[in-house]
This record gives sequence, C-alpha cells and structure tokens, in this order.
Amino acid sequence: MADGPELSVVIPVHNESAIMADSVAGLLERLPQISESFEILLCENGSRDSTLEVAKELERRHAQVGYLHRDEPDYGQALREGILLARGKYVVCDEIDLCDTGFYREALSLLRSNQAELVVGSKVLAGARDQRPWVRHLATQVFNTLLRAAAGFRGTDTHGLKAFVRRPLLPVVLECVLGQNLFASEFVIRAERSGKRIREIPLDVREKRRPTINLISRVPRALWQIGQLAWLLRVKDRARRARDA
Repeated sequence: MADGPELSVVIPVHNESAIMADSVAGLLERLPQISESFEILLCENGSRDSTLEVAKELERRHAQVGYLHRDEPDYGQALREGILLARGKYVVCDEIDLCDTGFYREALSLLRSNQAELVVGSKVLAGARDQRPWVRHLATQVFNTLLRAAAGFRGTDTHGLKAFVRRPLLPVVLECVLGQNLFASEFVIRAERSGKRIREIPLDVREKRRPTINLISRVPRALWQIGQLAWLLRVKDRARRARDA
C-alpha cells in the first residue's frame, strides 16, 4: 500500500460518539469483500461530545482508520479536507448514519469499468426508497429544485452518497470554495460543468437516529448559500472565463 489503498472512505462526523464506533466496525467487517485495500477517514469537526476521542481510539486500534480534526463545525470543509487527504484511487463520501456498502459495490463497479468518473446516490431517482420523515424528503425536493433554477443543476440530487475516481476529480474539489452544506452541491455542479462523466443510482435511505442539526435552523443559511453558489457559477466564473479568453 505504499502508493495508497484502492479505496478511501471519507466520513464527516459531528457529535456522533453514540453511533460512530459501531458504524466503523460494520465497515471494517464488510469492506474487505468490496475492496482489496482501503482506508477510512473520519473528519471530525467541532463536536461537543466525545466524537474526537472515539476517532482517536479507532485510529489507534485499526490500521485502516485515520482521522482529522477541525475546531469549528463545518461539514463541507471537513469533507473537502478529507478528500484532499485521501490516498485511494477511488473515493467514497459517506455518512456515519448510512454506511451503505450496497452503494459502494454498485458505484465501484461503474468506476472500475470506466462507465463513470463520478457516481451520485440519489434519494429521489426512480427506484430510490427514502424512508426518512416526509418533511426531510420534501426539503430534499425543494432544495434540488432551487439548485436547478439558481445554479443550472441538471441531476436529481447533490446530497446523496458519492463515489469518484480521485485523480480527475481533484481539480474540481480544489475549485470549490463553499463550505457547510453547499460544498457537496458545488462539487457535483462543478463536475457537471467541467464535463465529467456522471451517473446517478438510486439510494435506499433510512435514519438510524435523529439528525444532529435541526432542519429548520438550516433553511436561512441554505438559501443564502444557494444564492452564493448561483453568483459563483453564473457571474464570477463567467467573468473569470471572459478575462482569461
């Protein structure tokens, strides 16, 4: 593994001490049947519970597990930093309350066979089973509709699980400037706009526990960041391309 593992699994974690050890144990049990070599990167950001201590202990006990730490809670920046630290040929961006290795298998099959460079798991694509509360399902639909209107998004979901070939997607990651919940959307939309080969596959989503961040409290920030993203993609990037022409 001197040149890195085949697969890097990047998981942002914030106040997840209650479920993190069991979720990682499940991945460590199942991943050897999916990849010949792998690493799990836990991207702790601003937790107020013992998440950081649990991450340190998991790294100490398992050679395949590592962690990074940010003082401030920022899902997007934690995910971005984890991707940049990843060493695998392929990267999966997962959630600690999902750890859906069925998605890993299907996505890696598409990547290994060169049918896609980026695979996005969609909660709203035909065939998906979104078993979350109806209000969260509705929020996903509204959010993606706003992304299509404001930023020209052409897919069905930006916040599902993702898997991609690291080398061609790293320049896209480096272009992204938004954090929090909009990094994932910016990443997928920039990948679209740069011509990357993208496939969506349906997800089966069920919550293991209540979300650690209140949905209503996220709405004003999300609306503001969608506006920022639209400005970045439609105005700032266009001005930069005109200047460079």
